[in-house]
Amino acid sequence: MKKSRIIGLALIIAIVIAIGVYWYVMHGGARNLASEDATYTVNAKDITQEFATNSERANKKYLEKAVVVTGKVTEVHANQVIIDNSVVCLLQQPDSKIKLNQSIIMKGRVVGFDDFMGEIKLDQCLSI
Repeated sequence: MKKSRIIGLALIIAIVIAIGVYWYVMHGGARNLASEDATYTVNAKDITQEFATNSERANKKYLEKAVVVTGKVTEVHANQVIIDNSVVCLLQQPDSKIKLNQSIIMKGRVVGFDDFMGEIKLDQCLSI
């Protein structure tokens, strides 16, 4: 009887912790990048080269930072813009003004580098 109470309590605690972690991952890192100053302004090809050359150093420099990336739009999807085939920008909302092959300036938060695909991932992006 006592053992089943302990197991039940441990299960409840584990569920509460799991819900808390899920909420933090999904919502805890959200920021308002529109009002935030960018830490760096870089060309898409240059930042990609930095990550390809030394991803550990580039992660320390850029990860979770607001950056402005310049380049040429090579793909456009509903909520995603790809700059110079290497910087994937996840938009906060679709932007019908963004067109293929145009020069663009995007602001977003660096969330990682996919070394297999050679792509840098930015979220909360907006065209400036």
